Amino acid sequence: MSDIHSNNSVLNGSERLLDAPGISIDRMPMLHVILDRMAAQSSENLRQLSPAPAFFSVDAIAAKRMGDVLDTFENNVVIGIFHVQAWDSRILMGLDHNFIFTLAEALFGGDGGEAPFGERRKLSSLELRLAQKTFELLGRALQSSFATVSDTVFKLERVETRLDFAVIAPRNSFGVNAKVKLRILGRHGEMFILIPQAALNSVRQQLGRDLSNDAAVRDPAWTRQIESEIGRTEVAVKGVIEERHFVLADIADLKVGGILQLQATTRTRIRLECNAEPLFWCNLGQGEGFYTLRIDESVSQEQEFIDDVLSR
Repeated sequence: MSDIHSNNSVLNGSERLLDAPGISIDRMPMLHVILDRMAAQSSENLRQLSPAPAFFSVDAIAAKRMGDVLDTFENNVVIGIFHVQAWDSRILMGLDHNFIFTLAEALFGGDGGEAPFGERRKLSSLELRLAQKTFELLGRALQSSFATVSDTVFKLERVETRLDFAVIAPRNSFGVNAKVKLRILGRHGEMFILIPQAALNSVRQQLGRDLSNDAAVRDPAWTRQIESEIGRTEVAVKGVIEERHFVLADIADLKVGGILQLQATTRTRIRLECNAEPLFWCNLGQGEGFYTLRIDESVSQEQEFIDDVLSR
């Protein structure tokens, strides 16, 4: 009987993290590390797109009821719903309207000289497309940051502007709420990440890891060897002359011997890509019986981002 009682005590202790009312954030030190990493990576990604320096910072992490978090953003937020397959759950990410207005101004050439937009209104279709691209960027950053404890994919399912359509758990259930601020052009925007209590069940032990026990001494010889091997790694690149969009009917009409007309000429610049990431704009040439590409300039990630938003 004493052994059974002892085992039950251990079980109860390990279950307290998520089975008790609310969540003990203090018992999940890795969560702070993960969210700080996400903020740093998001800042770096956004600096590649915006000429104005952008900074994400985690403002607060707390256990709150799902409904209470959503109520504070009523009619002033756009929600991204992410499916996390490995957790068999969904999480929410929200951007307030000031976040979208400020980001749009920075990405489309604003310098912060005009007064902040303060009118309450619905987001335009362009702003919603910008929100979707932002969710995709933030989702990749969150996925990369969680990779240390959970190798999973954060897949953006849909974007909602009405909170009653953004229901992933009972409103009175608890979740981890992280408030993140964006600073750009001297202005602030706010976003939040809301993870239901049940979603963390599969990774609670990893999140409770004590980082002080994970310190390791870097081996200089091993570091040099890794750098050397990476430098000799072969990568495949491809030159994209032109991209065309087809509807399914066009594809069904394709036949052997058919000709697809291209708008490109010998003067058209070719985009050099690696792993679907654009790297350089090149000019087409020829030498010793081979086609050649002469690098002209680097691809502007900022312009590619804007063009992608506008083309949707």
